[in-house]
Amino acid sequence: MITLTQSKSKADLQGIIDLQKANLSTQISIDEKESQGFVFVRHSLEDLAKLNAIEAHIIARDGNYIAAYILAMTKASKADIPQLVPMFYQFDEIEYMGKKVSGYNYIAVGQVCIGKSYRGGGLFDKCYEKYKEVFEEKYDFAITEISTSNLRSIRAHLRIGFEVIHTFHDNVEEWNIVIWDWMKKS
Repeated sequence: MITLTQSKSKADLQGIIDLQKANLSTQISIDEKESQGFVFVRHSLEDLAKLNAIEAHIIARDGNYIAAYILAMTKASKADIPQLVPMFYQFDEIEYMGKKVSGYNYIAVGQVCIGKSYRGGGLFDKCYEKYKEVFEEKYDFAITEISTSNLRSIRAHLRIGFEVIHTFHDNVEEWNIVIWDWMKKS
C-alpha cells in the first residue's frame, strides 16, 4: 500500500536519492528519456536535508521504498542548489499576471520523480494533490521549470493544472516555466 506523506528521516531522503539516481538523464537511454521522462539535477543528502529543514518534501512510500517524490524549495533556499540558481534568476526576471514572480509567495518544485514501476497509475496526480494540500495555504502557487524535451513531464504538469508562463534557453536546453496557480479557485 502506498502512503503519501512528507519526508521525515535520513532514510526518506536516501530513498529520494536512490530513485533520483535511477532516473537521471545521464543514466538512462535516449529512448527512455523520450518515452518516460527524466530528472536533471543530482542532489546530495546534505542538499536534500537543508531543503527539507525549510519545507519537507512530499514522498510516496511503498513499505520502506520511496516510490515517488516532489521536492519543495522556497525563496530561502534559492542559492542552495547551484544548478537551480538560474531557475530562480528567471523567477526574479519574469512576470505573472502583471507582477514579477519574485513578488509572490511561491513554492518551487525542485524536482518530481515517479518510480518506473509506479508510472501510469495516477501516482503523479496523487503526489501533487498532497503537495497542494500541504502547501496551498502558505503559498500563492507552485512553480518550476521543465525541459521542453521532457514531453511526458510537460504533458503531466499541464494535465493537472500547471500552465506555461515563459520559455527560455540556457547554454544547453530550452525550458518552460510552469505555474500551478492556487489563487485561482475552481
